[in-house]
Amino acid sequence: MTLIGPSLMCADMGVLKETVIRLDQAGVDFFHLDVMDGNFVPNFTMGPDLIKSIRPYTNKPFDVHLMVKNPENHLDTFIEAGANMISVHAEATEHLQRTLQTIRNKGLKAGVALNPSTPIEELKYVIDTVDYITVMTVNPGFAGQKFIPLMYQKVKDLKQLFDKEGYKIDIQVDGNIGYETIPGVIENGANMLVCGTSSLFKSDISFEEAVSQLKKFIKNQKSAQLEINLK
Repeated sequence: MTLIGPSLMCADMGVLKETVIRLDQAGVDFFHLDVMDGNFVPNFTMGPDLIKSIRPYTNKPFDVHLMVKNPENHLDTFIEAGANMISVHAEATEHLQRTLQTIRNKGLKAGVALNPSTPIEELKYVIDTVDYITVMTVNPGFAGQKFIPLMYQKVKDLKQLFDKEGYKIDIQVDGNIGYETIPGVIENGANMLVCGTSSLFKSDISFEEAVSQLKKFIKNQKSAQLEINLK
């Protein structure tokens, strides 16, 4: 099953509550919340108070993507704010395994985010402590960047690794995930799509229409892929 998660960094912060409610009712599967500290990446975004303020308006999982240095120091803060899933960057902590295990011990799903240039070998000795991988298909920090084509291969390599080792680990893709790039990431093994301005946050159609169109598109892509596999 392919899951859709709006990137709330792309939302209008002035009507964030209403946006969350509408996207929830439209049928998204989770909400992706980017937290940036202006240090690990050159930008600042959502803090725990903002996340806490919208938590009452949906029961869908909150996927908190910590683009911060030393994320282990902030886990409790974001868990208390309402996170259900937390991903941390491999380069951001000296103790990746311990950080992931701490997230799991708190009852959340633990993820590793990989920058475009981060090799998948970083996962070799934490693979048994990971629930999902966030493949950054653009360099983290800003919305509206172009998809990096080599990331199709990275998704494929991850899928092959997990299948070979016998792990059921979700592969999330984040960055310019739209109608041009979705077929390729799904074909190569991604099953969680972080959707922003390329697919959900569009000025010419409503959230309801955007979610409906995206779901139909994904269904058609998977059907076409299945037919190819059966030939």
